[in-house]
Amino acid sequence: MSTLLIEGGQRLSGRVHVEGNKNSALPLLAACLLTQDECVLHNVPRIGDVEVMARLLLDLGAEVDGIGTTTLRVRCPEILKDEPDPTLVGRLRGSVLLLGPLLARRGRVRLAAPGGDFPVRRTIDTHLAALKGMGARLADGPGHALDAPDGLTGVSIFLDEASVTGTETALLAAACATGRSEIRHAATEPHVAELCRFLESMGAGITGAGTSTIQVEGVARRHGTTHTLWGDYIDAGSWAVIGAITGGTVEVTGARAQDVEVCAAVLRRLGVQITFEDGLLQVEPSQLVGAGRITTGLWPSFPSDLVSLVTVLATQAQGSTLVHDWMYELRLFALDQMSGMHADLFLCDPHRIIVSGPCRLRGRSLDSRDLRSGMSLIAAALTADGESRVSPLETVERGYSRLVERLQSLGARVTKLT
Repeated sequence: MSTLLIEGGQRLSGRVHVEGNKNSALPLLAACLLTQDECVLHNVPRIGDVEVMARLLLDLGAEVDGIGTTTLRVRCPEILKDEPDPTLVGRLRGSVLLLGPLLARRGRVRLAAPGGDFPVRRTIDTHLAALKGMGARLADGPGHALDAPDGLTGVSIFLDEASVTGTETALLAAACATGRSEIRHAATEPHVAELCRFLESMGAGITGAGTSTIQVEGVARRHGTTHTLWGDYIDAGSWAVIGAITGGTVEVTGARAQDVEVCAAVLRRLGVQITFEDGLLQVEPSQLVGAGRITTGLWPSFPSDLVSLVTVLATQAQGSTLVHDWMYELRLFALDQMSGMHADLFLCDPHRIIVSGPCRLRGRSLDSRDLRSGMSLIAAALTADGESRVSPLETVERGYSRLVERLQSLGARVTKLT
């Protein structure tokens, strides 16, 4: 495991570029299994989670060229097995996206319990309900065992929650099911719409992408395609917070205006001077103020993936902010260790935290327990007095490409210790 050594108190300035959306790359890679033809993905983020998914595809018999670069070429003329490597599955929540493609190509799947952040708290009941609705049957065996020897059949389903990966599982299965499917109460996040566009380019008929009701006309044969991933708006929002919390001028390129506006709106409530023009997101030195209340929600509300970062930003704002993340129970718990940095935090319950500021933070050793809170603790360390150590760094590198390199390009005094 690696540790990031951070000397805080530096004003960061400069330009960073964001690569493709992590939450798009994983379902698009899974979709590549739906065809025997070659699929080419450009602007792929060079992150740990993408590498794990690529290696899962290799384990299943696919040919994957370009691992570790921004262009991946995937061919899968034959899937050799229906039980993905349990060790790799245990490292990646997104491995659940393999259920639909394996049922389509093999007629059965045996998937160990997916890992990732908070695996015990995040069930896949929505995914299983969608697959069972299309004709898959639960089978005996460890983990998640499903059979569909006669293939999948289109169905009209109402998802019990607007789960992003649950919607993506339903889409991947519906694209190769016989007949027409309708998915209601679907997630509307940009990465779900991007998967719809990708499946369309493979031959599936899709209407309603980006809305809560999606119709899918399955096709017997899906063909190869080429796609350039849309920029990662969570990555862009993260770097905007880095700029704001250190009092610098940071420019971010690569994201779409319609995606980052949900992040920018909340940052403006905290007093951040932020603009987006001609593809350039820019943060200027700002006088931060408490936002009163920030609540996460389903798209296009403020995304839970940024709630930890804005909580840390609120420690530097004048006044109080109540942050309410109703979606996940454990994300805010990881920030409680900032009390040892002299942050003024009151954890009301697993979903709500009150932040009062501004606080002069002090460096310390920090535990990156999950991807997003790990990046938030790095942000806290960058503005703190003295030295901090954040580990394991690999947790954060699962979702942030070239993290150390980009921090150093902005003037951060950081060193990766192995």
